[in-house]
Amino acid sequence: MLNLAVSALLLTPGIPLEEVVVTARRREERLVDVAASVSRLTPGDLGRIDYSHHAEGLNKIPGVILQRGSGQESLLAIRSPVLTGAGACGAFLFLEDGFSLRPTGFCNVNELFETNTAQAAAIEVMRGPGSVVHGANAVHGVINILTPIAIDLEGLRVTALAGVDAFRSVGLAVGDGRSAAQGLFRRDGGFRDDSTVSELKLNLLHDRELAGGQLRWRITTTRLNQDTAGFIRGLDSYRNVTLRRSNPNPEAFRDADSLRMSTTWSRSECSNCYDEARLILRRSSMAFLQHFLLGKPLEKNSQTSAAVGLARSRTLASTSWSWRAGFDAEWADTSLLEIQDGPTIEGSAAARAIRPAGRHYDYTVDVASVGANASLEHRSEAWLWRGSVRADYIEYSYDNLMRNGNTAEDGASCPGGCLYSRPADRNDSFSRITARTEVVRHLSPTQHFYAVLAEGFRPPEITELYRLQRNQSVADLDAERMRSAELGWRFAFGNLVVYRAQKGNVILRDANGFNVIGGRTSHEGIEYELSWQALPWLSADAGGTFARHRYDFSRAIEGGETITAGRDIDTAPRHTHRVALTVQPYPLAKVTLDAREVGAYFADAANTRRHPAQTVLGLRSHWKVSAQLSLNLEVENLADRLLADRADFAQGDWRYFPARRRSAYVGIDWRSR
Repeated sequence: MLNLAVSALLLTPGIPLEEVVVTARRREERLVDVAASVSRLTPGDLGRIDYSHHAEGLNKIPGVILQRGSGQESLLAIRSPVLTGAGACGAFLFLEDGFSLRPTGFCNVNELFETNTAQAAAIEVMRGPGSVVHGANAVHGVINILTPIAIDLEGLRVTALAGVDAFRSVGLAVGDGRSAAQGLFRRDGGFRDDSTVSELKLNLLHDRELAGGQLRWRITTTRLNQDTAGFIRGLDSYRNVTLRRSNPNPEAFRDADSLRMSTTWSRSECSNCYDEARLILRRSSMAFLQHFLLGKPLEKNSQTSAAVGLARSRTLASTSWSWRAGFDAEWADTSLLEIQDGPTIEGSAAARAIRPAGRHYDYTVDVASVGANASLEHRSEAWLWRGSVRADYIEYSYDNLMRNGNTAEDGASCPGGCLYSRPADRNDSFSRITARTEVVRHLSPTQHFYAVLAEGFRPPEITELYRLQRNQSVADLDAERMRSAELGWRFAFGNLVVYRAQKGNVILRDANGFNVIGGRTSHEGIEYELSWQALPWLSADAGGTFARHRYDFSRAIEGGETITAGRDIDTAPRHTHRVALTVQPYPLAKVTLDAREVGAYFADAANTRRHPAQTVLGLRSHWKVSAQLSLNLEVENLADRLLADRADFAQGDWRYFPARRRSAYVGIDWRSR
């Protein structure tokens, strides 16, 4: 077991105090002036943030747990348990260059595969609420994928990677200093039966000066074709060397496409003078077989959306006070179809009878939202004070394209009522005011304290409101909200953070199968990031968290489970730690050995079943052969342990996504300049 006693060491790619981050306020600012926990991942010597999955980079950050599913699927925790269900994705905000990947109400827990993390310039993770700046869904945290600037891609760059299970990846980047293009093709044969994944990602970039400011054009498109492997079942089945490679759902698949076109114009004429105008057009579509449901219905969903934003900040004349104001608006046209080809053949006779063939849901929802924020800031040599407030209004216009109620598609009834229930056409709206107060105390150039009180919120997801079950005809839901307090200390070799948060109006599915509000949860923890240069050729980094995530209410829920106040939320490890040792025997070669431990966690709401702690070792090496050519080697699960990426207990049995055994990847990186 890793121990904090090894601690005068840090996390992941640590952030020097003078580094600039952008996610906390949607603009560049020095880390020492940020009253928030922001961690930044960069490609570094290896030339890319991840090789095969975005979990490789994000799991280095304290407070973050990304459990891999099959292929490019994942479930996320940021200062939270690993969340599941229709609204799980709504607790986190996923951005690319500050733009949300999806419109409000239409997120997907897997949507990070719609970004090019491998070729990103950086990934920033802000832990804790960020709604006062970013609006809805920035409840537990924000992940922002930052694309390169065009000048950094000047010349030609080629990367290639090969590894176990017929893994292949080729990346290209070319640019002339003002315009650039980068693309990635990746294919993974999968270590389980029928689990091949192919991905294509393309970024087009153009940067230029305009009207005294900087104009950035970005186009991002992605395509995913995935043969999906389902859970394996049975206690400790992930330890069975044969069963862990099997796929109980060889028919499962996921196909997804995305396209985003954005432009940002910004101008900064003085230290606290800033103007910005933003526009993004988005389109995405996805089809996947819901192999985890009886009847295995097919879901198809899509969205077309646009968002605009304006922001301005100024210093009040001859004072140490400044202000900022911003406005955002968004429109989206979304749709969802769920259809089952044939009769349900799994489960009991009663379960089969309420799941008829044909369409289960077929609807469209138009989304419109507006938001405005304002902040006032005071700076002195030793202090920074900032108060911010934001108002948001969101409206859904739902149009059911089928019969209302819980009948079969043709209107036939089921014994006791069909499972799937379709509300009548309706409009729903949600409004929320959020606030944030920040204080930063500069004690010295290398020591800074900060404190922050913040709020976050998310409206119900579209699927929570209109994809109902059994006899529920209307879901009377309100926005989830969270209030958080945080104290942080940044010092020369790392940082330490203490936080506590309370979340209310939590949406859940009760014992009747109804989507309801009324849940409450608490979240508290300590996070650390430390770094130590032991010798000129030896450095160490460490980071981790101690946390408790608990229910603050009692209730019977779907699946026969009972939530009891004070118990741990399922899939909420009480600690995670990572230690990395880097040896650089001479300037052109570097080897990093890291160990990551995820603590034990309960796999059910009743806290009767527990998945044990797991520790995994990894190795990365980099050798710069010449000024243009580098060689890389990565080995995952170096000790070749039988591990599970995810474990839970549901439907009366243990379910696992087994993790890969020892896996090696060899790559080359060549650039013309």
